[in-house]
Amino acid sequence: MPEKVLVTGGAGYIGSHACKALARAGHIPVTFDNFSTGWRDAVRFGPMVEGDLLDRGALDAAFEKHRPDAVMHFAALSQVGEAVREPGLYWRVNVGGSLNLIEAALAAGVKRFVFSSTCATYGDQDGVVLTEDTPQAPLNAYGASKRAIEDMLADFAVSDGLESVIFRYFNVAGADPEGEVGEHHQPETHLIPLILDAVDGRRPALTINGTDYPTADGTCIRDYVHVMDLVEAHVAGLDWLRAGKGSRVFCLGTGTGFSVREVVAETRHVTNRTVPMQDGPRRPGDAVTLVCGSERARTELGWQADRSTMAQMIADAWRWHQNGHYDR
Repeated sequence: MPEKVLVTGGAGYIGSHACKALARAGHIPVTFDNFSTGWRDAVRFGPMVEGDLLDRGALDAAFEKHRPDAVMHFAALSQVGEAVREPGLYWRVNVGGSLNLIEAALAAGVKRFVFSSTCATYGDQDGVVLTEDTPQAPLNAYGASKRAIEDMLADFAVSDGLESVIFRYFNVAGADPEGEVGEHHQPETHLIPLILDAVDGRRPALTINGTDYPTADGTCIRDYVHVMDLVEAHVAGLDWLRAGKGSRVFCLGTGTGFSVREVVAETRHVTNRTVPMQDGPRRPGDAVTLVCGSERARTELGWQADRSTMAQMIADAWRWHQNGHYDR
């Protein structure tokens, strides 16, 4: 039975891919976005509502007009450096906006909620493959705000019967292989598109933020998941809730980390281009090594990270980078 799903941040990178995956699964995604970072051209798979999570009236109107059966929540501020400089912004927007969204959903009788959280809630835990049971100790207001939203969902489960599936993951990469949607930020902050910008001359060089970390090559290590694998997990999370299986937390990762220099080397191989580089200082709030497993997602959701090889993620991103990009 198809469902209507309110997708916050549905005009953004991950949200637009989720809308495509939902539509492909037979559902109707309703994008709710303020277009501060999202793209109108990315809204291709269902209705669009322009609105802000801090505007409770806009949320109530969206629920009244579209009557969704569930919520998929991606909208958030997500830049670590900014979160360190302006923590109040992250508490106000991420936590305040999410509280508005949860309360508007419950007022409309919607009790199924899929939440895009982050493994940044764990902080810096080197040498550990993170799981759902790893203690959370965020290093900055971004991770802390996401953990607070997880706590809110648990509280509203007790008070109102809200059921949620929470996904924690790190770096998302790649693009829709069919080229309908892809990754494009202004300003760009994600590693792979920054590398590709340097490869094709859109920026003079890639700045490596920190070369003195205690890793084999001195650069940070992260786990990467292909965006198409990631959003398939979100659709599976919706199915989990529809089946009445109750609230659950899932980590999404490959269990393998790549340093910044390793991603650069793979980009050289995939594109057959040189990557201009320069060294820069560490970014405040960055952890050294973050890698997460996904055994629970595999065994309970039946999820597989089929496209999440570094070569595939870079190849799909490179194809989009050459042919894509949006206009607001």
